[in-house]
Amino acid sequence: MNSADWDERYHTQELVWGAAPNRWVEQELSGLAPGRALDVACGEGRNALWLAGLGWQVTAVDFSAAALEKARTLASAQHTGSRVAWVQADATSYRPVTGMDLALLCYLQLAAEQRRAAVRAAAASLDPGGTLLVVAHDSANLRNGTGGPQDASVLYTAADLTEDVDGAGLFIERADAVARPVTGAERPAIDVLFRARRAA
Repeated sequence: MNSADWDERYHTQELVWGAAPNRWVEQELSGLAPGRALDVACGEGRNALWLAGLGWQVTAVDFSAAALEKARTLASAQHTGSRVAWVQADATSYRPVTGMDLALLCYLQLAAEQRRAAVRAAAASLDPGGTLLVVAHDSANLRNGTGGPQDASVLYTAADLTEDVDGAGLFIERADAVARPVTGAERPAIDVLFRARRAA
């Protein structure tokens, strides 16, 4: 989907992803000391605003103007928007002007070459000691899980992400497929949960 497609989707639904942070984002990042964070493909801003509420200074990037408009509205309602800079840009090419303590990619489902570019760009933004967290629909979700994209070309695995960051100077702390309960579904969704850190 291109930015116009996403604009249409965001215009036709109240909140596509809801206002609460992603469960894996909350689980993996709650214990980190606040600093500067990059939220790539932030959508309506739920994770960026949650981080801001914890004291992070967040740069939140998305290529959909409609998503960012809704994110600003949500930020105003939550009174946390002053800690978030909203940037309309492409995830595969955006480069922040300052180093980051955290780079987050949450359900950025792209074909391999584009995904690798986005992941490596996010990894390159990290200062020493910085954390990279990637959450996504796992390739196994297509046959064994629930929901998510039905196009295998935009699904991936922890092994794919391990290859993506090879040579980027990161230590991998977690690279798993995890089950995420889905309300009303007979089986869970299967997600990638990948966490890595640049040496201090």
